[in-house]
Order: sequence, then structure tokens, then C-alpha cells
Amino acid sequence: MFVNFFIKRPVFTSVASLIILLLGAISIPILPVAKFPDISPKQVSVSANYTGADAETVEQTVTNVLEREITGVDGMRYMSSTSSNNGASSITVTFRADRDQDQAAVDVQNRVSQAEPFLPQTVIENGIQVSKEQNSLLMTFGIFSENGEFDNLFLSNYTDLFIVDALEQVDGVGDVQIFGEREYAMRVWLDPNKLASRDLVAQDVVRALREQNIQVGVGQIGQPPMPEDQRFQIGVRADSRLESVSEFEEVDVASNDNGTLTKIKDVGRVELGAQSYSSFLRFRGNQAVGLGIRQVPGSN
Repeated sequence: MFVNFFIKRPVFTSVASLIILLLGAISIPILPVAKFPDISPKQVSVSANYTGADAETVEQTVTNVLEREITGVDGMRYMSSTSSNNGASSITVTFRADRDQDQAAVDVQNRVSQAEPFLPQTVIENGIQVSKEQNSLLMTFGIFSENGEFDNLFLSNYTDLFIVDALEQVDGVGDVQIFGEREYAMRVWLDPNKLASRDLVAQDVVRALREQNIQVGVGQIGQPPMPEDQRFQIGVRADSRLESVSEFEEVDVASNDNGTLTKIKDVGRVELGAQSYSSFLRFRGNQAVGLGIRQVPGSN
């Protein structure tokens, strides 16, 4: 009887179906998100970089030091780590599923702070990152030039400037990682024989760059106390940051006994390139950069 009522009245049935569809469409945006239990273990990652060190040195002076301090943190289940030849140290600390991830990250950060006095100064200057981590990537995709008009250095720089920040502002996105990244950097290639002939070492060049490539505040002209007829106060900025290859080549490394100066171009060469060439990525046979998106822990 009930079925026959709708079969014999097709117009009424069609109108009822449309009303049900309309009510469903209106209800979709206001439906509550299901409260699924969070059963995945919580993870906190610790990343550090020891510039110029090989994997064994990173393991002994950075990774082992951090692991000794982090071991035993409240709620920890196990810990894994990697040390790379490019100076990178990465530690992943896995906690129980019922452990609050925010508090776990704070506890790990406190343990890392306790380890800092025992770490190399270069590692402290580069900074140690402690972040909450998802187990897997939510999405990955590649960016490449079909006709090869842009190399991966340009693509990496474009991605970093215009795409990564936009993606990180999307709700639920916790982190965007660039694979095969090529950050612009001024690279200085030194000739060991030329350095030795002038009784110099690579550290002398590093020291010269640190001393002569800085941005300093030099004060103001016309600051009080000043003459009564002084009407203007002008800020002065010293243009001391080096920007071009030629400026880096002219950096003075040392002075010789006869008064002549040894410049970087006398002991090596300078070029504008990528900060690191330790990894590369290909997408469909083309040079490319990749993006990996990680979700904010606990987000929908």
C-alpha cells in the first residue's frame, strides 16, 4: 500500500525527492565532524645542521648528544635518528597515543635546551628545530618546466617565494616540505694550493667574510644634544652587505709583508648557485622540485 501510493502519484514523488535533496544539501555544511578516536602514536621531530661535517662527525657530536638528553622523556615509546653526509641530523621521538602532543613537544624542547652546551657552536648558530610531526604526507606533487626553459634552481626559488607560504596558510596544513630544494646562495670555491702558498687556511676566508659582510646600524646625524639651528635628524645606514659576485671576489683575506692584499679571487672563485646540491628530483623525466604537505596534528 505504501509503495503504491508513491507509484500512482509520480508528481508528488518527484517533489518529495527534490525536497529531500534540497534539505540534504543545506545540511551538509552544518554537519558536525565525527569524533574519531586518535589511535596513532604522537611524534616529535628534532632537526639540526652541522655545516661541513660528514655523517660520522654529525653522529658523534650532534645526534648522540641530543639522544642522550632526550632519552627518558615522559611518555616516550622509542626513538629513531639519521645522520647525513650533508651535515643534517634528524631525530624522531615517538610517544604513546594518549600523550598530549603539545606537551610532548615542550618536554623535548626542554631536553634539547639542556643539550645545547655540549653541541658545536655552529649547530647552535644554525638553530635546532623541534616540531610536532605527522606520520605521513597528506599530498605530494611536482613542479617542472615542460620545455626546459627554467632550471630547478629557478623553480625552487619560485616555489619557495610564491607557493609554499600560500599553502601553509590553508587551514589544516601544518608544514610544506620542498624536495630537491635549491636555495640561491653565493658559493666560494677555494684552491688549497693557492691558500697554502700564502700561509692561509679556509677558516681565514670564513673569518674575513664574517667581518666584512655584515649589516650594521651606524646611528643618526643630528641627534640631541644638538645646536639650536639644527632642524633635521637623519638616519644613516651603512651599505655593508655584499650582494654580487664581484663584491665577494674583492673581500680582503689577508695583507702581505710588502703591503699588498690577498683577496678571495686570488685564492679561489665565486659563483651564484644553489646552497646545496645533495639531492635532486625528477618528475616525468624532467628536472623538478617536489612539494610534500603535512597535516596539522588533530585537524580534520
